[in-house]
Amino acid sequence: MTNGFAVGAPAPAPLERPLAPGGSGAPDAKATTMAQARSARAPRQAPAPRPRSRPKALPGGARGIRWDRVSRVALLIVLIGIVGLYVGPARSYWSTVREAKHRRAEVAQLKRENARLRAKRAALKSTSSLEREARRLGMVRPGERSYVIKHLPKGP
Repeated sequence: MTNGFAVGAPAPAPLERPLAPGGSGAPDAKATTMAQARSARAPRQAPAPRPRSRPKALPGGARGIRWDRVSRVALLIVLIGIVGLYVGPARSYWSTVREAKHRRAEVAQLKRENARLRAKRAALKSTSSLEREARRLGMVRPGERSYVIKHLPKGP
């Protein structure tokens, strides 16, 4: 037994058919099978990394367009535009909030004044308060005499 095959037994057919240099599928006399070309025990090597190519210089010494920088600048401009679109409505919102706060304070003050005036109206509906207010204005009942005293000292 040599190479894993029995003596006198025919060799197995190769698993792959080599292609002709034109890729036509016709066997090429010079081509070898993959099994014969590469040892089964030989480790595969990873392809070597390509060195990063530098931008090509244009005539006059100028370099090509740096798209990474262009995209960063474009993104920055778009973000500034979006922020700019939010500034106007935000200012309007805050001015509306301030105005609403002032209006609520004004409404509260008007409600207090309304309550005071309603209480005064209720008090003036009674006959005693009505007579007191009339006398304060200098009015007298029919048949009464009015006396005016001058040069009195002012009260407290």
